[in-house]
Amino acid sequence: MLRALFKIFGVLVVVASVVGGWFWMEYRAFVSTPWAFPTDNWVYEVAPGMTIGMIASDLNQRGIVEQPRYLRWYGRLAGYSGKLKAGEYAFPDTVTPKEFLEKITSGKVVQYSLQIIEGWTFRQMMRTVDSHEKLTHTLTGLSDEEILKKLELSEPHPEGLFYPDTYAFPKGTTDADFLRRAYREMKDRLDTAWQQRAPGLPYLSAYEALIMASIVEKETGVPYERPAIAGVFVRRLQKGMRLQTDPTVIYGLGQRYDGNIHKADLETLTPYNTYKIKGLPPTPIALPSGDAINAALHPEPGTALYFVARGDGAHQFSDTLDDHSKAVMKYQVQPNLPKMRKKTRK
Repeated sequence: MLRALFKIFGVLVVVASVVGGWFWMEYRAFVSTPWAFPTDNWVYEVAPGMTIGMIASDLNQRGIVEQPRYLRWYGRLAGYSGKLKAGEYAFPDTVTPKEFLEKITSGKVVQYSLQIIEGWTFRQMMRTVDSHEKLTHTLTGLSDEEILKKLELSEPHPEGLFYPDTYAFPKGTTDADFLRRAYREMKDRLDTAWQQRAPGLPYLSAYEALIMASIVEKETGVPYERPAIAGVFVRRLQKGMRLQTDPTVIYGLGQRYDGNIHKADLETLTPYNTYKIKGLPPTPIALPSGDAINAALHPEPGTALYFVARGDGAHQFSDTLDDHSKAVMKYQVQPNLPKMRKKTRK
């Protein structure tokens, strides 16, 4: 009887060894065999609170992992349990289990981008922010004042406070966090530029320099002209002259602006009509670039007090009103005379 029991035990040991060896070979094959994903750059999202076991079951249901228990075993044995970081991860078309687990514990999540364009108004920027599907939206429908309160900013007006650039962020970033980041970028750049400003400028604060930078940004699309434009405006401020710049008038008109500035618009008193008010308007009128900020704080020296658009994107600068009037006739009035005559004949 005892002999029979030993025999049975021996058979069970052999069977267990064979089965265990087979499982071990299968497990090692699993660990070393790459998985095939549906596409190259395939994105998998690890939700907050997910475990390796939950991920193994999910990948099994997707038809990617045939033996989910092996992934659970490997994750625990290799020390990946408890180290998962939530987010989206992009993978090539094939990866090994080790490469997969290394990625989802690395925190190197997929990054999306949103570009804020220099010269945009705050409302234009918010339309773009509101439409980005990868941001979590918490500010949609709020007024400017409510947005500032939500962002915990002390400024009374949001215009010009956010640095125009291309920002990368992971899925789930809130629009508020996105704006805080753009605000910090603008504040840091403006503070640094203010500390390095040229002497003798007619600004009482960095915020006034930001206002000037926004006007410079809207006055020219030619980068090399920005210091010259800023120079004209600075000299006008220093002489007590009105800035008389159309972009401020347009900003003050708001929704009333129909694409053209009319004589009545220049006569309409708003806090932004620099044909009517002296000095700077109360806030920026757009998002200024770093180059525009630098131009406002390092304006080009000279004697010009006027400029007019030449029609090619650049401007003609003049020292005197008489020369300016001639430039206006040359670049603005005369090119439009044929159109005016044609319209009159009708």
